[in-house]
Order: sequence, then C-alpha cells, then structure tokens
Amino acid sequence: MKTVQDLLQAKGREVWSVAPDQSVFEALELMAEKGIGAVLVLERRRVIGILSERDYARQVILKGKASKDTAVREIMTAHLVTVGPERSVEECMAIMTQRRVRHLPVMVGDDLLGLLSIGDVVKAVISEKEDHIEQLETYITRG
Repeated sequence: MKTVQDLLQAKGREVWSVAPDQSVFEALELMAEKGIGAVLVLERRRVIGILSERDYARQVILKGKASKDTAVREIMTAHLVTVGPERSVEECMAIMTQRRVRHLPVMVGDDLLGLLSIGDVVKAVISEKEDHIEQLETYITRG
C-alpha cells in the first residue's frame, strides 16, 4: 500500500505559497501561472492557511469584493486538514471525501513536507488498483 511519503517522492515536494497580506489577485495570478487550484498561506515560514479557487468564488465573487483590494488573510481557510507522511493514500482519499477538501498539506509537527491534491490521490489509488488487477490476472493465467 502506497503512503503519502511514496507519493511525495514520486510527484515532488514543491509547494507554492503566498503571504497572508498579499492580495487575492496576486494569489490568483500565481495559481494561474502554475496551473494549480490552491496555494498555502505562509507567515514566517509557518503554514497558517490555504487559499483555493473555491474560497475565491465564495468569499470574493459572491460577496462582491474586489480581488485586488482583498488580502488573502480575509478569505483563506485557516482550519487546515493535514496528514503525516506515514498515512496511506487510501486513508487520504477517505479524509478528503469525509472532510470535503481537495488539498492536504503534509506535515510533521510544524514542518511542511508537501501538498497533495485530490488529483494526486485519485491517480495514485487508480494506479494501485491497476497494479493489483495485473497481479491477479498474472496469478490466474499461471494457475
């Protein structure tokens, strides 16, 4: 069973972040440039939140705010759901489904190791299932 650590080794540990006092517009520019749906919010190298496209849609667009005049701190999600590197990919899928989150920061204490998206987790689960099916087919044809 693959762990978060395995997944981070395969995909890399690069994480994009913004400061809480940056404008939402700047955060959106970074997300568009990098082709990502969320950025972590760091203050003095410590994770204090996450800003997603969903936060933007619900907290800026629907409330008639201006993204250039709104600080990330005002709309970020501060209560993060995190996982450790020892967690299984299947556990991450369950956590994301139950908690309705699309991103999981990987943490050990206050140290950020990486960030998993729902896409990363789904791809890993499918890959694991395909490997298992292949092993079963090999067992059946040889048996």
